[in-house]
Amino acid sequence: MVIASGFFAKEVKAEAKQDLDKIIKNLMAEPVTPREDLEKESNEMRIRMELMIMRIQAEFCRALEKEENEFPTKFKVDRWTRSEGGGGVTCIIQDGHVFEKAGVNISVVHGNLPPGAVAQMKSRGREFQGSTLPFYALGISSVIHPRNPYVPTIHFNYRYFEVKTDTGVHWWFGGGTDLTPYYLNESDAVHFHSSLKKACDKHSSEFYPKFKSWCDKYFFLPHRGESRGIGGIFFDDVDYPDKEKAFQFVTSCAEAVIPSYLPLVKKHKNDGYGLQERNWQLLRRGRYVEFNLVYDRGTKFGLYTPGARYESILMSLPLTARWEYMHIPQEGSPEFKLTEVLKNPKDWL
Repeated sequence: MVIASGFFAKEVKAEAKQDLDKIIKNLMAEPVTPREDLEKESNEMRIRMELMIMRIQAEFCRALEKEENEFPTKFKVDRWTRSEGGGGVTCIIQDGHVFEKAGVNISVVHGNLPPGAVAQMKSRGREFQGSTLPFYALGISSVIHPRNPYVPTIHFNYRYFEVKTDTGVHWWFGGGTDLTPYYLNESDAVHFHSSLKKACDKHSSEFYPKFKSWCDKYFFLPHRGESRGIGGIFFDDVDYPDKEKAFQFVTSCAEAVIPSYLPLVKKHKNDGYGLQERNWQLLRRGRYVEFNLVYDRGTKFGLYTPGARYESILMSLPLTARWEYMHIPQEGSPEFKLTEVLKNPKDWL
């Protein structure tokens, strides 16, 4: 019986290794965590999260590549390491035919929480007891800046944190998906929000209205008095109802990105536009830059982290943007229509 159980254990281990090899083969790059650790700690949430976000990265990148029309542009894949612990995989398109800049980044970092990050977490109610505070943070973050002004920009981010303190290990998930159009198309807005609601409703009918409202509040530029876009969902500090159910919820949201966004790309990528539409797109991109550099918590956390890879953190910024002094859209114009919605977020469903 002992011998038989030994053979069985080896067979199970070999089968698990084959499954892992099959998973990794379809990714954009080798995972950050070494294979032997992926196998040994396969049930750990951080391992499951890493493999999930790397799968989402590969699926999203390949879906975008298919939209590059008759001028195919492939993602440049940059796998990087961090001397303090961990690393990441950054996939980037620059000067594509459909996507002027598209970034899909994975980061898997660990070490001790720096004072800046501790202060940031404390500001939202998380108090940690301990002198070193070892942490593990991993996530996927993506921003797509299309060339055509009638194709909206999308941003999504899904992440998992663990912090070891004197009182135990604290964990939580965060993330969201939001849309930033340059010209308002209400059917696009309804489709986008419907896709996110469908993903949320699989887990709780309370999630979409709660996280939609949170998104409207978070992606707001106080100095401009307007939202960055037409919202979506946003959440942080999700450690309920339990770890497994929270992970399944985050997985559903990440899997909703392609069906929420790709139909909009297909619909508008060949729409005609001129210099006026292009200049308006660049002005709105300026607002995007303002939010990301002044208010975004993810950008701040990254910049506070020792050994941070600034090229990957700042990949969300567009190649080109524009600022004009005292620019005000003409009343009744399509540009004016968008700004009115940004000043007064609405319930699209």
